[in-house]
Amino acid sequence: MTEKNYGGANSFGYKGSSAQKSGSSASSVKSDKKEKKEVVKTAISQDVIDCYLKAGKICAEVREYTKKIVKKDVNVLEIAEKIEAKIEELGGSNAFPVNISIDEVAAHYTPILDDKIVASGLFKVDFGVEVDGYIADNAISFDLTDDKRYTEMIKVNEKALNDALDLLEIGSSVKVIGNTISKVVSDSGYKIITNLSGHSLNQDDLHAGLTISNLPNQNEFPLEDIAIAIEPFLTTGKGEIYEGKPSEIYILQADKLPRDRDARKVLEFIKENYRTKPFCKRWLQKAGLPKVNFALSMLVRDGILHNFGVLIEKDKKPVSQAEHSVLFADKVYVYTRK
Repeated sequence: MTEKNYGGANSFGYKGSSAQKSGSSASSVKSDKKEKKEVVKTAISQDVIDCYLKAGKICAEVREYTKKIVKKDVNVLEIAEKIEAKIEELGGSNAFPVNISIDEVAAHYTPILDDKIVASGLFKVDFGVEVDGYIADNAISFDLTDDKRYTEMIKVNEKALNDALDLLEIGSSVKVIGNTISKVVSDSGYKIITNLSGHSLNQDDLHAGLTISNLPNQNEFPLEDIAIAIEPFLTTGKGEIYEGKPSEIYILQADKLPRDRDARKVLEFIKENYRTKPFCKRWLQKAGLPKVNFALSMLVRDGILHNFGVLIEKDKKPVSQAEHSVLFADKVYVYTRK
C-alpha cells in the first residue's frame, strides 16, 4: 500500500536514528499522515527474520492465487474478499484492506459491501500480509482489455522493479533503487508517478519512516537491518496523482476518546483488532458494530482516525503498479517472490 510523498526529511535523506527498537511493540497510535517519522534501524534477530519470511511466503502464495481469480467482469468485492480470506487461511493476517484500483485510480480504493464495480481495464491489486506484526507488502497489475493495450506498460513496470531488486546488496544506498527504476523507464514512453513512493516497514508499521523514491536521487542511506517495499507506478499521463474522494480505508492516528457512546464502542474495536494497521468500513460492518457510518464520521471529524483519499492520476490516464518487499538482514531477501 503506497506512500504519498509529502516531502520532508526522509524524502531524499535520512533524519537520524529512532528510539524505537526493531522487534518491540509499536505505539498504539500513528502520527498525522503528513508527519515524517524517524527511521528504525537496529539489528534484526532470527525470530524477526522468520516472521518476515513467513509473511512473504504467504504473500507469494496469495499472489499466485490472485492471478487465478482475477478475470474480466468479476466483481471487485468478490476478488478482495477471496484474497483476504486466503491470507487468513494460510496463517497470516491482513496488513491492510486489499486495494483494487482500475485505470486512472492508482491506489487506496477498497470495495464496499454492495460494490457493483467489476474487473476491467488496467487492473491493480495491492495486498499485504502480517505475521506477529511483521509485514509483507506487494502489488500486481493485470491487462484486462481485449486488445491488451496495457501489457507493454506492465512489462516495463515489472522490469524497472526487477532490475532494481537485482542490484540490491547489504549496505546498498537507497539511491540505487530510484536511479535504476528511472533509467529503465526513461526511454520507454511512460512516466513515473512522481509523488508516489515505496517505504520502509517495521513491526505494526506499514510506513515506517524511510521514503523509497522511484526517481533519480542522491539518498546515501545504507540498506541494512531494515525491511522496505519498492513500488514504482507508471502512467501515460502527467505523472502525478491527486487525492480524490475519501476512500473506505482508515487508520488510527490520535489517542482521544469521542463523547458518543457508539463511536467509543467502534473505537474500542478498532484499537483491539487493528492497532496501527489500516482497516476498512466493510470490516467493521461485517463485525456487526452499531452505527458504523456515523461513528467513522465522528472519529474522523475529531481527528482520531485518518481517512485515506483515493489516489487518481491528474490527467485521468491509466496507471500500472508493481511491488515487492525486501529484507536486509544476514542477507538480502526479496521475500514476497515465489
